[in-house]
Amino acid sequence: MRVGVADLPLHYGNCPRWLFGRMVKLSREITKIIVLEYGKKEFLRRVSNPFFFQSLSCVLGYDWHSSGTTTVTCAALKEALKAEELGIAVLGGKGKASRKTLEEIEKLAETFPLTTKRIEQLKYASKMSAKVDNSAVQDGFQLYHHSFIVTEDGGWAVVQQGMNPSNKYARRYHWLSEKVSCFVVEPHAAVVCDFRGKALNMVARESEEARKASVDLVKDNPIHLKKYFSPLFKYLHMQAEDEIELKNYEKLMKSFFQAYEQQPKNFEELLAVKGIGPKSVRALALLSKLIFGTEVSWRDPATFSFAHGGKDGTPYFVDRETYDKSIEVLQSAIEQAELGQKEKVEALKRLKDFFE
Repeated sequence: MRVGVADLPLHYGNCPRWLFGRMVKLSREITKIIVLEYGKKEFLRRVSNPFFFQSLSCVLGYDWHSSGTTTVTCAALKEALKAEELGIAVLGGKGKASRKTLEEIEKLAETFPLTTKRIEQLKYASKMSAKVDNSAVQDGFQLYHHSFIVTEDGGWAVVQQGMNPSNKYARRYHWLSEKVSCFVVEPHAAVVCDFRGKALNMVARESEEARKASVDLVKDNPIHLKKYFSPLFKYLHMQAEDEIELKNYEKLMKSFFQAYEQQPKNFEELLAVKGIGPKSVRALALLSKLIFGTEVSWRDPATFSFAHGGKDGTPYFVDRETYDKSIEVLQSAIEQAELGQKEKVEALKRLKDFFE
């Protein structure tokens, strides 16, 4: 289940080497205490909580309200956590590193006692979490960062991020294995962002009929869809002013035929088909409405905010109990960590400043 989303201002630049080294050391000590005190499963739950993750980034000393919060904190955790020490590995990362995730998952078998079947399940989870956030939820953010966190018993969490250059924000998505029952049905347990907008949400409960209709459309010979494309073209892009060229039609039909050949049983299997991407999902959703009259959700999955209200003036619920628990766990970890007194005081001060 996707358990959280956070929106952050899009900042460019690199983390200073001296700061990154300090973040690696501090994150290693904090993680060690959390794992020893609460267990590996609880560590996954913590990094899957957007407020805890934000608090951790603040404690490590990075800018708490920028896109670098995600990429640099995940990079520090990857460097800090040696699989053989704590039974936790952080895979993937930003840009090119994200594309190495599947290869890194395969290599886990050399370190963790994971079966071939479990390795394949982990690879599937990595691919589908990215596919859902890129294609099934079209909120204007394109993924560029994907971190896959795995424990030696096969539990996993995903922290990934997309960017939207037009509004200068990055959005973070959190997933947690123990809450996944289906990748494509209402995957949010908590969504945190500073504003909400219109988004094609094919994983919303309200989109159930559209999901079923999309599968039915590709299981029948897609050639029958040709006559519906002319009135549909103007709706296929996120921006109304975009022009639809012939090549878009050809690419869509090619993806539909690829799905037709595989005869998916449900929307999750359809989404997993290679070649089915954002435009294919969007086209099928709109074709479903055009042909069958099925409704699709345009609800942004935003539920929570770090503030008491979003930028659009809409008040969001503030989960104070979760905040308090996150602070308590981090504070305890810092106090027990093998750090110098000055480092502990500075970390606790950063935590206090962030919370207040």
